[in-house]
Amino acid sequence: MLALTLAASAGAAHAQLRLPSINLPSSSPIGGIDVDRLGQRGAASIRDGVLPDLPSVRSLRLDQVGKLLRRHRDVLEADPQGEPVVRREILAWGMDPAALATALAEGSRIERELGDDQPGLPELRMLVLRVPDGSETATVLARLRALDPGGVYDFNHIYTGSAAGLTGSTTAGATHVASSVASPVAGAGVAPSRGGPRVGLVDSGVDTSHAVFQGARIERWGCAGQPHPSAHGTAVAALMVGQSGRFRGGAPQADLYAADIYCDSPTGGSADKIAAALAWLAGEKVAVINLSLVGPANGALERIVGALQQRGHLLVAAVGNDGPAAPPLYPASYPGVVGVSAVDRNGRTLPEAARGPQVMFAAPGNHMVSAAPGAPAFRPVRGTSFAAPLVAALLSQSVAGPSKAQAAAAIAALARQAVRADGATVSNETGYGIVGAALRIDPASVR
Repeated sequence: MLALTLAASAGAAHAQLRLPSINLPSSSPIGGIDVDRLGQRGAASIRDGVLPDLPSVRSLRLDQVGKLLRRHRDVLEADPQGEPVVRREILAWGMDPAALATALAEGSRIERELGDDQPGLPELRMLVLRVPDGSETATVLARLRALDPGGVYDFNHIYTGSAAGLTGSTTAGATHVASSVASPVAGAGVAPSRGGPRVGLVDSGVDTSHAVFQGARIERWGCAGQPHPSAHGTAVAALMVGQSGRFRGGAPQADLYAADIYCDSPTGGSADKIAAALAWLAGEKVAVINLSLVGPANGALERIVGALQQRGHLLVAAVGNDGPAAPPLYPASYPGVVGVSAVDRNGRTLPEAARGPQVMFAAPGNHMVSAAPGAPAFRPVRGTSFAAPLVAALLSQSVAGPSKAQAAAAIAALARQAVRADGATVSNETGYGIVGAALRIDPASVR
């Protein structure tokens, strides 16, 4: 059975986070689809021995991270590994009341409480703590972990878009939007629900005035109800539900539930925003959710991901473009998440795409176009960001609602349809194989 569950106890989860590298082979037989393999991937750090490292490709994201930290030093800082985090914020999941009382007495304060708007989903509740003035975030984090070994504490990491040709991290704002609301999206031709599948998107904003969304139903969340359309979010959404005379996404009949976690804010893409967006999608019972964003492992975010999986939600994520020998990126590398790589029109894995056991499928991610704000209306896209939404759209057509059984069946069915080079192996490049090849929109077709 598909391993979509996360260990219920805090001790088991702590152990899972610290698993040693798993020496899985680069390919394994799949005479019958072995979907149990999905639960073995999370903490593995696989290097594909026949592929060269591409440090210049990996440096693209690292350069983006460096610029982000330099530009917004007032609200961002680096964790000990150099990853961007929201300055002086700590995420706390399953916090012991005595530990909370001690933390408050020592000068920390509760900045936000997440999940209170979802009373039926208590496992999605999380605190965002503000570190006292004059204290180092890492020092307070270590203190909390020592005080409460049963809780989960981590930095509030920033996650960025996993595109090679577009950036998903919109960082031009000056104010962090702390409140988020759900509302029907404004724009031309908002349609009532057609009773078809629901598919979720956690990304940057969508330009719903684009022609490919005419007649589409899009429910929007985030940014206090204000639209912040971006190139990345628009392109990803179009690949999921867009449709026009020259373009067709993977599931144009689906209702799209789109969460903007960036909002043109310097702290956009933070782990707490992702968690809040996932809680909203869980409350709306959206079964399949796409996340075309990448970042480091985060204990609190992993708990939220695991809680959704336990309820039968299927999370699809881009594996990233840091190169074949780069460490795993998240959320794609969490156990049970459907990690997606990208191939070109000839079925070759993009050289910058990540490799490893986190790759479950590959889909078109180059020599293709998607919708874009402004003119021209369609622009070339490249990267794993644009492969993942195609897989999410395909899976959404087989999952009526959150259900572990339906999720497992949908993955197994898609795996049987996937094209593999030798027809019989799972690989670290394309997982169970390539899907959605017919959904690639050639640039020449929209001229």
